[in-house]
Amino acid sequence: MRLETGERRAFTLLEILLALALIALLATVFIGASSALLSDKPLSPDDQFWRVVSQSRKSALENERDVLVSIDPKTRSFVLNDGTASQSIPITGPRDLVAEFLSTQTDASAILLGGNLVETATLPSVTFFSDGTCSPFRVQFRVSGGSHVLSIDPWTCAPMLSTADDKA
Repeated sequence: MRLETGERRAFTLLEILLALALIALLATVFIGASSALLSDKPLSPDDQFWRVVSQSRKSALENERDVLVSIDPKTRSFVLNDGTASQSIPITGPRDLVAEFLSTQTDASAILLGGNLVETATLPSVTFFSDGTCSPFRVQFRVSGGSHVLSIDPWTCAPMLSTADDKA
């Protein structure tokens, strides 16, 4: 750009910095808004289950009291009970979604249902202990004839690799 005197003029450092700051501000606003839109996505049953595990373990550790977790099939919810209070956390998902706690024993009974092997020996509840551990268990989710099982490490209450994951 040329001035009336014929000299060349460029952007000052201050103008460049202000433009960069404005771009950064707009980018921050757009990124925050897009993450808010994405977080409105409903949680999967697996994600809901891991939130319940985290909440139960945290409650057991903080209150130094064992937390018993069961699944109420009538209300389709996880029920947390620490001996003094009971909390119900709904399980959202398809109408035919079924969640069940399973034993860790591999010789548990199973049936072939719609081409999928479904375990039938369920546990009524599982316990999260005040030392941060939990009773050994797995959880099974069934939807439209299909099922999948999540294995839980009893020492850390974290996910364990299943045999299908080991082969991958």
